[in-house]
Amino acid sequence: MPPLSRGRVYRSEPVPEPASDPNELLNRVARGDEAAFATLYDLVSARLYGLVLRVVRDPAMAEEVAQEAMVEVWRGATRFDQAKGSAVSWMLTIAHRRAVDRVRSEQAASDRLRKAATVEVAYDDVVEQATTRIERQQVRRCIAGLTELQREAVLLAYYRGYTYREVSELLNTPLPTIKTRMRDGLIRLRDCLGVTA
Repeated sequence: MPPLSRGRVYRSEPVPEPASDPNELLNRVARGDEAAFATLYDLVSARLYGLVLRVVRDPAMAEEVAQEAMVEVWRGATRFDQAKGSAVSWMLTIAHRRAVDRVRSEQAASDRLRKAATVEVAYDDVVEQATTRIERQQVRRCIAGLTELQREAVLLAYYRGYTYREVSELLNTPLPTIKTRMRDGLIRLRDCLGVTA
């Protein structure tokens, strides 16, 4: 043991003063001591911010995450167990975990945006079916507006696939007459459907 000098005891390990001992300060924070929290904040905040900055690599985000970590320290101080480690290690673990969570969250958000930007919009079958149904109804209505002779010629040619000559033979009608019926019927269909020439 080192020699005593004028009543003072010298120790080989410095004992932190209670006002600056992070473990003691955190125990006081657990009891709701705001002054102890302010002192603890002053002692640890720079190290905590430095650790977070190394993980998130963005100063503004690092400030935000460090602040969140300190709020968690304030709220969760009762969970600190000195037997498991020091107060500073416990606080740095909280900060590191928050920083990693933030990086993962930011990456996931970025991935979602990138995926949304590259995904093609799916073809809407419902809209297509509804549009097709409406168009069919309109075509049926317009075909019903043709004369019987025009309707017969148009249906054979365009819905059954017969040529003009075959329609002429099926209806036992001269080819020029079939062509005239077809032309007149198609003009009426065009006008009814609102198709521009």
